[in-house]
Amino acid sequence: MTLDELGKRIYIMGPSNSGKSTLAEAIARAKGLEVVHLDQLHHLPHTDWVPRPADEFAALHDEAITGARWVIEGNYSRLLPQRLEKATGFILLDVPTATSLYRYFRRCWFERDRRGALEGGRDSVKWDMIRHIAAATRANRNRYRTMVEGISLPKVQINSTKAMAAFYRSNGLKR
Repeated sequence: MTLDELGKRIYIMGPSNSGKSTLAEAIARAKGLEVVHLDQLHHLPHTDWVPRPADEFAALHDEAITGARWVIEGNYSRLLPQRLEKATGFILLDVPTATSLYRYFRRCWFERDRRGALEGGRDSVKWDMIRHIAAATRANRNRYRTMVEGISLPKVQINSTKAMAAFYRSNGLKR
């Protein structure tokens, strides 16, 4: 499946630290799409990942999906039906847990200007996040895989770093 087949409103979903933000930015540059990072809409800027009030997040989300050309990355399943209704294509990242943990530590320790970062925030290693990646993500992966089967949009499922590299190459994307 090529990017052209995914259309002009592409939704990327997957576990924390699976590469959603990086892929969204690469697609946005290649296709001239607006990139929307749901974490930035869900959390207050200049905080240590403090969530916005639910109604404020929903309003920002619903405004973002009215655009004609976008790539949106993130999960937040409460608002998933609206996102899928507007999307023209879907990408599921399903990289191994070890890859997500590696990416999390790299992000916290070495990446200052990370794609999709919270404005004015700084990523730091947190036990809750390690636990989330190592434990909660496993249940989410199964839920995501089942959900993908029911999505009728053009879709791509990327299950490894090798498959991710191949997707970047075959679509002329640059990190």
